[in-house]
Amino acid sequence: MPAYPDTLLLIDGQRRPSNSGRTLPVFNPATAKPIGTVAWADTSDLDQALDASARGFETWRGTPAYERAKLMRRAADILRSRADEIATWMTLEQGKPLEQSRLETLAGADIIEWFAGEAQRAYGQVIPGRAPDILQMTLKLPVGPVAAFTPWNFPINQAVRKLSAALAAGCSIIVKAAEETPASPAGLIGAFIDAGIPAGVVNLVYGVPADISEYLIPHPVIRKISFTGSTAVGKRLASLAGLHMKRATMELGGHAPVIIAEDADLEQAAKTMVAAKFRNAGQICVAPTRFLVHESVAESFTERFADGARAIRVGNGLDDGVDMGPLANDRRIPALEAMINDATTRHARLVTGGRRIGNEGWFFEPTVLADVPTDARIMNDEPFGPVAIINRFASLDEAIGEANRLPYGLAAFGFTRSSATATRLGNEVLAGMMSINHYGLALPEVPFGGTRDSGYGTEGGSEALDAYLDTRLVTRKG
Repeated sequence: MPAYPDTLLLIDGQRRPSNSGRTLPVFNPATAKPIGTVAWADTSDLDQALDASARGFETWRGTPAYERAKLMRRAADILRSRADEIATWMTLEQGKPLEQSRLETLAGADIIEWFAGEAQRAYGQVIPGRAPDILQMTLKLPVGPVAAFTPWNFPINQAVRKLSAALAAGCSIIVKAAEETPASPAGLIGAFIDAGIPAGVVNLVYGVPADISEYLIPHPVIRKISFTGSTAVGKRLASLAGLHMKRATMELGGHAPVIIAEDADLEQAAKTMVAAKFRNAGQICVAPTRFLVHESVAESFTERFADGARAIRVGNGLDDGVDMGPLANDRRIPALEAMINDATTRHARLVTGGRRIGNEGWFFEPTVLADVPTDARIMNDEPFGPVAIINRFASLDEAIGEANRLPYGLAAFGFTRSSATATRLGNEVLAGMMSINHYGLALPEVPFGGTRDSGYGTEGGSEALDAYLDTRLVTRKG
């Protein structure tokens, strides 16, 4: 097996164990066996990270945007040069196929570069005065030290968005990354340290999620929160941030609908959505899940989609030719089994899959359910796994109504040859992101975020820096 490192904290530019010396085990989801450890931060470690972040902010806010951008581009180059090693760590700790891990790492470098450009474009404006001797202008200033909380499903992708936006804006940051997948975000942040980011600007901690969030968010040093995770936890953290008047960006859960109109290109739709649904074993917040297919093409689409699901090669992500790895942790298997059993007892049709694979590791079959009633749990709670639901509709009004029935609004998809139908989908489906006739999400230059119970704020596109900047008015006479 390739080497996997024990992961340390990074505080004030130094990689080190926790003050207590405590660690947590890290498991390989393909074998269910421990492969390493991660340092477990306690309050004393967090205090040191906060002190470092406060000092780092004073240094970094005074660094010209041009210099910040140069350092960020250097970090992107270092990350690219280490992509193979970091991708191996990611596959060992998270399970996804090695090529997907490598692409995630390289995409992280692209995100850093894109935000480096944005660092040089955080413009204020001059506002015409009401008298000749009045000058009115706005300045864009970094809000302060940031606390970022990132998940295990995309250990680099989710961390790099928060990290890059904060650094581009001139903020320091404490990243609390996932204990299940610690080595790959440590590799990401190591690229910034080795690029020459000043001590204290970037800090990395691990530990008990609730303890860390409840300590960092109210702390007066922290001025901005960014969280990616479940809706339930996000609501709790958002309320805590609001209580202390902290800015917050929340990218929360989804249950993405896919509307397949009667005039859709079924072959294209099935091929595109099979790849999107089962990438990362379906453990993606924007994964297409509730397929709403016009009744005239429902059987044909279901057959195509199920054939694509059956063709997916499941196995250890380090092996050649694997399309889908294991689930990232053991708790997902009983959760999926319970949802599938609930649906079938309510007379849903199990088209393919539905079972655990083997007894070593946390593998699960690509699964397709059809004709699932709306009171089934899986129609209301995000499965966050390799399970697709295919239901039929008679009219576009009915499909849009079902798409909007749930309180989530992260991502949605549609397939149609009709401009009128595409326009209605773009205007009427309640989602922060709507992708029609292709999978066009998560590029650095486009917004990434949701509405309603899927959160607020964006972590992509030109608006992503806004949450990390204060707008200050300066007005002067004479």
